[in-house]
Parts: sequence; structure tokens; C-alpha cells
Amino acid sequence: MLSAAKAASPSFEDFASLLEESFTINDLAEGSVIRGTVIGIEKDVAIIDIGLKTEGRVALKEFAGPDRAITIKVGDQVDVYLERVENALGEAVISRDKARREESWVNLEKAYEAQIKVNGTIFNVVKGGYTVDLDGATAFLPRSQVDIRPIRDVGPLMNILQPFQILKMDRRRGNIVVSRRTVLEETRAEARSELVANLEEGQVIDGVVKNITDYGAFVDLGGIDGLLHVTDIAWRRVNHPSEVLTVGGSVKVKIIKINQETHRISLGMKQLQGDPWGEIAEKFPVDSKFTGRVTNITDYGAFVELEPGIEGLIHVSEMSWTKKNVHPGKILSTSQEVEVQVLEVDPSKRRISLGLKQTTGNPWANFIEKYPVGTIIEGEVKNKTEFGLFLGLEGDVDGMVHLSDLDWNRPGEQVIEEFKKGDMVRATVLDVDVEKERISLGIKQLGGDPFAEAGEYKKNQVVTCEIIEVKEQGLEVKITGTDIATFIKRTELSRDRNEQRPDRFAAGEKIDARVLTFDRKARKIQVSIKALEMAEEKEAIAQFGSSDSGASLGDILGAALKKSAKNEAAAKAE
Repeated sequence: MLSAAKAASPSFEDFASLLEESFTINDLAEGSVIRGTVIGIEKDVAIIDIGLKTEGRVALKEFAGPDRAITIKVGDQVDVYLERVENALGEAVISRDKARREESWVNLEKAYEAQIKVNGTIFNVVKGGYTVDLDGATAFLPRSQVDIRPIRDVGPLMNILQPFQILKMDRRRGNIVVSRRTVLEETRAEARSELVANLEEGQVIDGVVKNITDYGAFVDLGGIDGLLHVTDIAWRRVNHPSEVLTVGGSVKVKIIKINQETHRISLGMKQLQGDPWGEIAEKFPVDSKFTGRVTNITDYGAFVELEPGIEGLIHVSEMSWTKKNVHPGKILSTSQEVEVQVLEVDPSKRRISLGLKQTTGNPWANFIEKYPVGTIIEGEVKNKTEFGLFLGLEGDVDGMVHLSDLDWNRPGEQVIEEFKKGDMVRATVLDVDVEKERISLGIKQLGGDPFAEAGEYKKNQVVTCEIIEVKEQGLEVKITGTDIATFIKRTELSRDRNEQRPDRFAAGEKIDARVLTFDRKARKIQVSIKALEMAEEKEAIAQFGSSDSGASLGDILGAALKKSAKNEAAAKAE
């Protein structure tokens, strides 16, 4: 009986085998990826044997994906993720999605470290971008990394297997950031390198205008863009590329320069035509006159097109003879037809200097021709300054009357106060300097020079003067019978200091004085009452005695005065 019971119970070896099997099962650690076999498919699940006493079930949808159809069948070997060895139903809890994700992370990390592109599918839209399936692992694609240029509709890119570049990975957080733009830029750079390698400087090629900017146009040369700068569109001035080009239009261009490092290509259209500056000096000789069209106006002048491709500059200083410091826009307007004179031609610098004022004649030369020196003219007072009076004259020029040319006798500072702006004044032309653009005028020259017309005045000669004005410092007088004016100082009014008072005299009164100096060249005459009195006293003493004879000075002067009165009475009687 005992033997039979012993035979029916498990042997020690069987127990050891069961114990080893339990260790083997524990070796299939939860949280790891293991390989199983599909042993059956029921409705929407696949039954998979993973080598345990019980099987696991996986939903069929886990075998599908954005770019994968369900093709699993009985007998297929598949990798699954073991979540639990046994659940309440005695089945293993396994997942195909998690297995694929674990496998993908391993492969993605290797690709990230090696900077290798990975394939994925955009399958959903999220805030700030899109989600991408990288063979089970989900990555984030920022909106800025979708394409080289911003795109409005990402629909055509959805659910299509395409390459991406991993920008950042964090397995602990489960974050992956990818870029499609980086792949496109790399591909584009490779394509550009290949295209650039097939192009040569000087080559003429057809292109299509892709974009127009203020500074030029970008031309598609068949996969690579070149810049056609606005200055290389035509030999003539082009203010904006849109004047000549349109987006989508076909153009024939010449490759001017290729930068092999940056792959930048400079293009030109005008280089396909002859250079109009080749024989410019012969076509536009200096001093010749031409009619052109104003194309552009700046602060420093105006550009005039003489013929297509040829422009010259009228500097602001060459615009008007008389309008100084005026903006060119107040003299000329864009598109205006004007006659100009060629002043200078520099073919090497491609410059032509033009003059506008030279076509109208120099107004100072015209003035001197019409009004030679000595001519009496009339002008309006334009301005008064500390050194003279400015008159507006014919031809839009000004003439100046210097202070010294206002009056023969009075100071100019005094005379100029008698004039005001707007007064019409007559003057004599004294000098015209065409080169310096100056006209000198004189007002006092309208009348003769009193010193030139006066007779000869000798020293000690007695003259009669009319008092013009009584001043504190003396008398302003005029020699009777002339226009010669002079000033008798207070100290020269009398030999007696008590009588050297200007208030003893009145304007209009006539007095005798003795000439001290007369200088016709310097236009100067000095007279003195004091000197006359002293001379008369000396003469009286000589005729009627001296103080040595016992007669007083009063007696002598009295006798002299009586004799003088007697002589005057006799003269009147005759």
C-alpha cells in the first residue's frame, strides 16, 4: 500500500523540475519584451503563446498603424511586452504596442546618437504642431519644423511615410522632438550643390521670376534661385523692378557671379546688351547741349536721362544762377523735359556732369552788357546790412550800395537809416564782377563830387560858412556857394574859452572862418573861427600899435573895428 502511494506521489526529481520551471517563468521578467507565436485569431484579438502554461491576448488593432494594415496570421512570430505573467483569469497580460514602442526607442536612440534620419508618419494635429508615429513611438513635430517656408495646409503630408531628423530625446519623460524642415534643407542643399556645379559664370540661361523686392528680383533657374539686382536689370535707371518684371514671367539672364560656398548666384539682364557708355565721350562732348528727361530728384541734384541707359547729374549748384540753397525739387520735377549742357564726361566712372543754368546765360554778364559802368538804374531796396544797401535789379540779381557810396558828406551809418525795404532807389553802376557775381552801385555818384567841382582853397583863406546843425561838440557847416560840408570843433569856435559854446550859434546863421587845411584828394577841409579871430587880432596889433606903446588891447581892437566899420560904410556909399 505504501509502495503504491509512494509511486503515485511526485518524485524528488519531479519537484525539482517544477521548481526549475517556476524559476524559468520568473526569468520572463514583467516589463520586458519577449517573443511569442500566434496560435489563434478570434474576432478582434490574437491569441499568442509566449512559452508559459497560459497564453496572452492582444487586440488586433495593436498590429495596425497609421501606415500599416492588419496582416497578422496564425503561426507568425511576434514580439510582445509582458506586463503581467498572470491575471485573475489566469492569462498573461501582454501588449504589441508597448513592445513596438520599446523596440523603437532603442532604435531611435541609436539613430539620434548617429544623427541618422528616421521614417515616420504625421497622424494628428496638436497645439503648436503635429504628432508623428515613429514605428510605435510618438514624437512631436513643431509647426515651424514642418517645411522650409510656412505652409497653410498640412493635409497632403498626413499619413505618408517620410523621413525626419530627431532634434531632441528624453526617454525618462517620453519626449521626442523631430524636424521635417531639417531634412528638406539638407536635401535642398545637396540639390543646390549639384545644380551650382552645372552652372558657370558668363553662362546665359532662361529663368522664371519667382519673387520681386525693392532691391531686385529672385529668378528660378530650375531648382535654384539667383538674384537679379535692380541695377543689373537695364543700363537705364530702374526705380523698382516691377517696372520691368512680373512674377511668373520668363526672363533670359546672364550669370555674373557664383559663390561656391554660399551658393549665391548674381544675375544680370543688361549684360546681354551693348554697353551704352562705350563711346560716351564722342556722343556727348563737353559744352554741347541736349534735351533729356528728369528721372530722379535728390537733395544734392537731379538725374537726367539723355538716352536709354545714359543718365547725367545736374548738381544743385549748377541749377540756377540766382536761386541759392533751394531744394532741386522746387526747380525741377520728375519726368520734366529739360535742356542741359554737358560740363564733364568721365567714362571710367560712368559719370556725366550736366548744367541747367548754363543754358540760360549768365545774368551778371547779361547785366553788364545791358548796363555798362556809369549807367543810372533803378532798383527796389531788398535788404539793409551793417555794410550797405542791397537793391533788386533786372535779371533777378542784386546790387550793393556800400555805406561809403551813400553820401559825399554824411556818414553812411547815418544815411542808410533814411531807406526802408520796398523803396525804389536810383543808383549808378560802379562795377560788375561776373566771375564773383557782384554788382557795385553808388547813390552819391548821382550828384557831382563837391570836392572835385570846388575851387582851390588855400591855407589861411577866409571863407563864409552856413551853419547846418548845432551839436554839443561843435558845428556842422557848409561852405557857402558849394556842397562841401565840414565840422568845426568846439575848441575852434573862439579864442576865448568862455565863448567856445555851440549854443551861441543857430542853424542857418552864416559865419566866417579861416581855412586850416584843404586836401582835395582826401576830400577833407578844416576851418576855424578861433584861427580867424587870432589872425584878425594879430593884424590889428600890427596896424594900430602894440601893447608896448601903452595902448590896451581893447583900444587897439576898438580902433580896428572902427576902421573896419568906416570902410564898410564907404563901400556901401559907393
